[in-house]
Amino acid sequence: MTRGIVLDVNDLSTVDWPKRAKEAGINTIATHVTPSQVKSFIQSEKGRTFLSECEKYGIWVEHELHAMADLLPRELFSEDSTMFRMNEKGVRVGDFNLCVHSGKALDIVCRNVVDYAKVLRSTSGRYFYWIDDGQPMCKCPDCGKFSDSEQALILENRMVEALRKEVDPKATLAHLAYINTLDPPRKIKPAAGVFLEFAPIHRTWEKSISDTAARQPAQISHGDYLRLLDANLEVFPAETAQVLEYWLDVSLFSHWKKPAVQLPWNRDVFLQDLDAYGKRGIRNFSSFAVYMDSAYVRKYPDVSFLKAYGDGFAAFEHRPNPTSSRP
Repeated sequence: MTRGIVLDVNDLSTVDWPKRAKEAGINTIATHVTPSQVKSFIQSEKGRTFLSECEKYGIWVEHELHAMADLLPRELFSEDSTMFRMNEKGVRVGDFNLCVHSGKALDIVCRNVVDYAKVLRSTSGRYFYWIDDGQPMCKCPDCGKFSDSEQALILENRMVEALRKEVDPKATLAHLAYINTLDPPRKIKPAAGVFLEFAPIHRTWEKSISDTAARQPAQISHGDYLRLLDANLEVFPAETAQVLEYWLDVSLFSHWKKPAVQLPWNRDVFLQDLDAYGKRGIRNFSSFAVYMDSAYVRKYPDVSFLKAYGDGFAAFEHRPNPTSSRP
């Protein structure tokens, strides 16, 4: 069972997170934000210390990454614009993502994902190389036949094949269901090793996801989120699926601006959420905890919610009949 947190390189370089995770009962730390940022950190003295401390405390290390600008560098647009997405006006643009029907683009992405993964090793065997954050996919005549989630899966199927061939024969790769990829893929089937990661960023954390009528203003309801999760679980197995939540995400509650606000931790909502997700067979969980850096812990030294977070997972894991789903 994954009991995870996702932290950016500033959090990891200014706070002793492996020790805190161990004390809290958290077994997985994922780095963030982009492959190039994390590569620079991992190759630094602080990054090497982080990896050593994770090994010492038995913490899995993963890397959850907004990856496309690094995997298909934007400067290649002037060389061959057909590798990049076509917008709704029929114009090739180099802003986000790629054209998944460009063999050249897929080859470059796979070559780069292998190169990054050889440096950014996942000690769990799970890899996370996401498309651009909530940004549109290609609308060219070939890609336009497929939804954004189906285009993402076309890409992920190629990437996991490359990872298994060049990095780890047992590597698995996340399909992120998030904003524009929440609808399940129907025309494309996941390759072996592709697992579901479900991230309900536009929910409200004042009420549990099990409260189906709850919603943020102008956003979909919790009931719609659960419907979409259930639909995705018809495509991807629950036993390998992961929920990526925001229970601890100071950056979200700070509206991604510093100085950070104090985390509005809600233990009851967290436990009710675990129950709702657990009833669907999900046993892997992580939460963003970005902005929990040295400045945060100096200003808000009470971080006892980390222990409550770990304890909640411990109680959940020891319910009758749970099965571990480490990939």
